[in-house]
Amino acid sequence: MPSVPRVLSIAGTDPSGGAGTAADLKSITAAGGYGMSVVTTLVAQNTHGVRDLHVPPTDFLTQQLQTVSDDVTLDAVKTGMLGTAEIIATVGDWLDTIQPKIIVVDPVMIATSGDRLLQPEAEQAMVAFCRRATVVTPNIDELAVLTGQPCAATEDEALEQAARWSAETGVAVIVKTGHLDTLTVTNTWLSPDGIRIAVPSTRVDTTSTHGTGCSLSSALATRLGRGDTPEAALTWATGWLHEAILHGAALQVGSGHGPVDHAHRSRRLQAAGTANPWLRPDAVPRALETPQDLGAPRVPTPAAAVPPAGPWTTALWEAGAETTSAIDASDFVQALVDGSLSEADFTFYLAQDALYLNRYARSLAALAVRSSSTESQQFWSQASTGAITEEADLHRTWMATRPEAARTTASPVTSAYTDFLLATTLGEDRAVGAAAVLPCFWLYAQVGGGIPDVPADHPYAAWLDTYRDPGFVTAVQGALDQVEHELAGASPAVRAAAARAYLTACRHELEFFEQALRLEPEVAASRHQAPDVALAPALSTDATADFAGAAR
Repeated sequence: MPSVPRVLSIAGTDPSGGAGTAADLKSITAAGGYGMSVVTTLVAQNTHGVRDLHVPPTDFLTQQLQTVSDDVTLDAVKTGMLGTAEIIATVGDWLDTIQPKIIVVDPVMIATSGDRLLQPEAEQAMVAFCRRATVVTPNIDELAVLTGQPCAATEDEALEQAARWSAETGVAVIVKTGHLDTLTVTNTWLSPDGIRIAVPSTRVDTTSTHGTGCSLSSALATRLGRGDTPEAALTWATGWLHEAILHGAALQVGSGHGPVDHAHRSRRLQAAGTANPWLRPDAVPRALETPQDLGAPRVPTPAAAVPPAGPWTTALWEAGAETTSAIDASDFVQALVDGSLSEADFTFYLAQDALYLNRYARSLAALAVRSSSTESQQFWSQASTGAITEEADLHRTWMATRPEAARTTASPVTSAYTDFLLATTLGEDRAVGAAAVLPCFWLYAQVGGGIPDVPADHPYAAWLDTYRDPGFVTAVQGALDQVEHELAGASPAVRAAAARAYLTACRHELEFFEQALRLEPEVAASRHQAPDVALAPALSTDATADFAGAAR
């Protein structure tokens, strides 16, 4: 199987780009495939609806299908709008001839509005057509047509309908609850053997949902076509589509029900992979005689949850305003706060955090050794060895029930950050090292300060509470005092180096938060991964890791 699956979309068009073959091709590309399309119907539509359509002769449809399959080996086929009984029969005969390994059918029969899109004879043809599929992706109304049952009013009813039909036909079903009135939106894969794989997401309050059915089925076909398991394929497609819906409105396409942003994830990863320097050449002068030499902030400065300790830390806060705001607005932080972050992403984040804390504690210990006053030595030493162990306990508790996730290695992002901290605290002036470790204190307190009260049943409530724990706030204030004192007594050149270290560490913090949203499923299964490192034992035996409560 090729690393880039070859996926064919058979569907109608949408000149506004939100649905049909346009959405399919965008989705296939976003999911890592090579997209091809065969057009069944030419549709004149925009974000307000369909104005007209034209159905080419079926002999031309046959020519399209055969021309592609005569030349290209297809790893997956996705069907969308077929339109008429004659088109359905034509596509069905072609599928019976080439027999692709993966067939994902989006049985386009009923619109979100409830309008019937097919004539009765075409509906019945589509019901029979779906039995050819590997998996079908109906909405709630279409599931009722498939099963011959009344429209399900609850998720349990929909799951029962799908389970019976799947067992009878041997075809898997994706039950989508987006049309139900629930806060959580779940896509559930039901296999003919009764296996259920539920992938939950959080409902997005938006009107930019045009083409979501097309997009999910195309992404799913692509991930299955490249060899993903049903669970991996549905998890990826659901998470990707949630992000696409979340950012759809920002596209400002049309004045009706707008499209999703199929390419948001790709652009985000592209930006993360650039080699552009994080700091502009003129971001920090060569020497800082006064705090004002850092210059006025380029963006509005957010109010600090824990106020600066003096003029120098005020200048640092203003200089880092852009990154601080980016962290607050990041998809990871937003998903963590609203509870929509997947358990897999959170587990990865927590595992990396545990590895980070071990090396971060060494950086703090290095500052303690190099301190010139008893007060500073005590602060950095206490922060390193820590009397506050609540968060380390939380790490251990979470990992204890997930033994496969408790064994991992440091990601490139984690390694780059901790290497930077150790090199700075061990090899640079003490003031530079102190400035470098400050963002871990300050920016986490900032995240905590912006978190609303969360219910006790919030999946990550225990961690969110640590961000604003009074003991942690006290530790942040202590770190600010130390940095303010160090910068006040440093030379202008050292202050400049400290400012650059602080701003660099701020960017490392943003990367650390965002890295869980850059995971690809094959990473976890890579045969080239370095030997496993057990996290839980390290946390329970290494005293330096008990810093947790004072940093993260």
